[in-house]
Amino acid sequence: MAMTHTQSRFNSTLTSQCQNCSLSALCLPIALADEDINKLDQIIERKKPLKKGEFLFRQGDTFDSVYAVRSGTLKTFNITSFGEEQITGFYCPSELVGLSGIDSNVYPVSAKALETTTVCEIPFSHLEELSTQIPSLRHQLFKVMSRKISDDQQMMVLLGKKNADEKVASFLLNLSNRFKKRGYSASSFRLSMSRGEIGNYLGLAVETVSRVITRFQKSELVHVDGKEIEIVDFPEMQKLVGVASDCGKITQI
Repeated sequence: MAMTHTQSRFNSTLTSQCQNCSLSALCLPIALADEDINKLDQIIERKKPLKKGEFLFRQGDTFDSVYAVRSGTLKTFNITSFGEEQITGFYCPSELVGLSGIDSNVYPVSAKALETTTVCEIPFSHLEELSTQIPSLRHQLFKVMSRKISDDQQMMVLLGKKNADEKVASFLLNLSNRFKKRGYSASSFRLSMSRGEIGNYLGLAVETVSRVITRFQKSELVHVDGKEIEIVDFPEMQKLVGVASDCGKITQI
């Protein structure tokens, strides 16, 4: 479907086009030629910021787009047959959310903003069509999907750990690795998710998460100030996890 003049003008006036975006080296445009990036940029719609608690899409909605997070954090979750929320992931800047809807043509999870969040919307039908014209884009899309499969497998490994300390340490080291890739501090960052949400995701009670983090602080592994956290002793944290590379591999949780 051809883009309207208004849409074209809207895209052309934005300073956050793909070529100018600081996240382009981590997102779909990576490895694309300038001409191809421009083509991709023409199908992208930049949505208004989501406020904390607002939905990007809901479980059961018709799948039509994937989204690249530009700023902020999203959580994805589904509602179980018992009416309980089960968190399935947290998404940071440059990460794509919504890929799980490709298979069934509906989103199997909901996506909600944990803080003020901006996203780029990529209509999937347009992305499919464009990827047939640009082999490097198709290859990059396959890589993103492959990474998601690998991440899910690594997540199973993480949740299979019996020790709560290992789970929380892996979670924190993973966030550290993701922030580092985006040019932010690997040691000091803000947890946009609550202790309860971390526990829900890791399969731990909120009290357990709080006790573990308090224990880490007393052992001088981390320093905590509200939602701000600083990893003080990386070697000991990595030793606690067992194999440091476990955390580095889990790039989408």
